[in-house]
Amino acid sequence: MVTPHSAPSLRRLTALSRLTLVMLLAAALSALFTISPARAADGRITGLAGKCVDVAGASSANGTAVQLYDCNGTSAQTWSNSGDGTLRALGKCLDVTSGGTAAATTVQLYDCNGSAAQKWAVSSANDIVNPQANKCLDVTGNNSANGTRLQIWTCSGGANQKWSAPASGGGTTPSGFVVSEAQFNQMFPSRNGFYTYQGLTAALSAYPGFANTGSDTVKKQEAAAFLANVSHETGGLVYVVEQNTANYPHYCDASQPYGCPAGQAAYYGRGPIQLSWNFNYKAAGDALGIDLLNNPWLVQNDSAVAWKTGLWYWNTQSGPGTMTPHNAMVNGAGFGQTIRSINGSLECDGRNPAQVQSRVDAYNRFTSILGVSPGSNLYC
Repeated sequence: MVTPHSAPSLRRLTALSRLTLVMLLAAALSALFTISPARAADGRITGLAGKCVDVAGASSANGTAVQLYDCNGTSAQTWSNSGDGTLRALGKCLDVTSGGTAAATTVQLYDCNGSAAQKWAVSSANDIVNPQANKCLDVTGNNSANGTRLQIWTCSGGANQKWSAPASGGGTTPSGFVVSEAQFNQMFPSRNGFYTYQGLTAALSAYPGFANTGSDTVKKQEAAAFLANVSHETGGLVYVVEQNTANYPHYCDASQPYGCPAGQAAYYGRGPIQLSWNFNYKAAGDALGIDLLNNPWLVQNDSAVAWKTGLWYWNTQSGPGTMTPHNAMVNGAGFGQTIRSINGSLECDGRNPAQVQSRVDAYNRFTSILGVSPGSNLYC
């Protein structure tokens, strides 16, 4: 039989138990959702033949070669990706020798100094890119022998440029774009739904140095310059394919050894830069690792592929000019030289000032949206 005082005591015990349970749950939830401060991620960088990026002789002296070597777990192969754009080992930074930007420039270990020669972007495509040079960390000669020197080289997608590196412990992601989606929509209020912002940002990994080299102003100026030119080429990102169908059969150069396997009329202008001619589809496809010679329709059916072809031209082709549009913007030559490299033979030097003005007007609008000055040398 329960005494008159038993029930109240049980109720008090139950209440206390519930209070204790609530406190324990609160503590557990607090621990679960507390975010620890970002830390540098440490580990090895592996690449060709499963071998490691290694500091020769485990020497921390300035100028020590960085090479490929069997993974051995030593400190000479332990790299820190701290999120500030540097890769560090033995207390020093991975450095492009003498700040060079040319293909075949070697890399070394050197005192960290914050220079562009020590900035690296680890892309989602497993490239390690020096944005200043717009080139990839590369195993010289695709040689997997121990002691093979590492260098920078034009990004090709080859196995000797693919790396597994520690994830960044902080900072912004390498794929971050200086143009927000809202700004993109403001630039192209009437654009075709094919030209998505997501397609553009997905394409950025193909050329990590694009709009990611130099100061914030230069990055934004380059983005504005590229988008201004593609706006002109596509009527504000309205047209996906060339409108004059009578031109379609003209873009097959039958003298090329590979011919026109997709058909004589298959290589008309497509995408943001209006890629045309069989030899351009071949070159772009080879650079991007996509068979565009046999399937040029990918450029009008896949938004990311379309954007990649535009970035391919921008970053690698000088056309009738003397430099790539990318180099024109990052080296201070000015927007006018991007026009020359894209269509200078028909527009520059007074040939078609109205077309030049159209491009300049778009560039001025877009730099205004991004909050930067357009710089000088806007005309060609």
